[in-house]
Amino acid sequence: MIFDVDMETLPRDELEPLQLTRLKSLVERVYYTVPFYKKKFDEAGVHPSDIHHLSDLKLLPFTMKQDMRDNAPFGLFAVPKDNVVRLHSSSGTTGKATVVGYTKRDVRNWAKLMARSFMAAGATHRDVVHNAYGYGLFTGGLGAHYGAEELGATIVPVSGGGTKRQAGLLRDFGSTVICCTPSFALYLYEVGLETGINFRELPLRIGIFGAEPWTDTMRRDIEDKLGITAIDIYGLSEIMGPGVAIECHEAQDGLHLMEDHFLVEIIDPITGEQLPPGTTGELVITTLTKEAQPLIRYRTRDITSLNYVPCKCGRTFVRMKRVTGRSDDMLIIRGVNVFPSQIETILLETKGLAPHYQILVKREGPLDMLEVQVEVDESFFSDEIKGLQQLESKISKNIKEFLGVTAKVKLVEPKTIQRSEGKAKRVVDLRGQS
Repeated sequence: MIFDVDMETLPRDELEPLQLTRLKSLVERVYYTVPFYKKKFDEAGVHPSDIHHLSDLKLLPFTMKQDMRDNAPFGLFAVPKDNVVRLHSSSGTTGKATVVGYTKRDVRNWAKLMARSFMAAGATHRDVVHNAYGYGLFTGGLGAHYGAEELGATIVPVSGGGTKRQAGLLRDFGSTVICCTPSFALYLYEVGLETGINFRELPLRIGIFGAEPWTDTMRRDIEDKLGITAIDIYGLSEIMGPGVAIECHEAQDGLHLMEDHFLVEIIDPITGEQLPPGTTGELVITTLTKEAQPLIRYRTRDITSLNYVPCKCGRTFVRMKRVTGRSDDMLIIRGVNVFPSQIETILLETKGLAPHYQILVKREGPLDMLEVQVEVDESFFSDEIKGLQQLESKISKNIKEFLGVTAKVKLVEPKTIQRSEGKAKRVVDLRGQS
């Protein structure tokens, strides 16, 4: 079933005129209400009257995360502060925090888009949704919460933390849908087994996972261990929060981008030039309906590609491929570009390993070195040094063969890699340490 069937199945020859109308209105509005954009447009030599076609989007300047930081907290608002009913903020762990504002209509639109997302994942008003995304300034928790309520489902607002208690609540409340990061789902599974809870025996049937990159190999691992359908959801606080795009349960073949609200393009992350459909590059998003804080050509830094072939589920919105990483998370080791997700794929396809690992980047003399620490699965754990050394050599060889970079592989005992109840910390950069 489709939540908003008329819009989600709109033919492209009807969708694109709607996008153009909304784009023109957006560009004119920010030009006259947001000094930052007027200055950016003037410097680029573009005026709202220059936008005649969707292809004219490329004339407009990019918006960067640093622009949001530089203009925080309210410098990018396009409405009076009296019209803002909600403020969210990023953690600011990689720099000054970004601030995002919402009007009443923004919050309503967000709830409807999340309801769309839940239904695309296969959820209905009869489901019980265990929401383990963090509540508060992080957009994940409240985004999923309002979406589940809009759908008419029962929401369990657990938030993060208390892993053992969460496993018990999943059993006691009979939750059928879980929302969390994929790494936390695997952590819940481990804790559940320790307390006598087998997830495959629970009513749980759908997992909606986001907030961190993950691979199809990890998806299969989650589905096998928890006995559920694992759905990928995409969103980012700067644009709205979760619900920008999601996989459908019918195909699980790319994430449907909500194109009536977001205009998307793929660019070369180095040159900024637009790339043709199907080409891998950086995702750029323009918010077509956001009132409080609309963004023009926001560079997400997320690496993906777009597929415009209609999906078998009936939805016509463009599908984005699962995010493989971020352009600013890419590791450059001796001139070779490496994404953590590429290493994850190799690890999870190796028999005998658990899905818990960390990548350490070190410097030895003038050279950058890569060390991969990964847990051995309990069922394969052995004290035989020779067997462990052979497995380490095999993994190191595969990384070298497929990625072209040399990595030291260190196998560690089960449950020695630190677990996370939020986003897993996969990369530790030690190059700045003496």
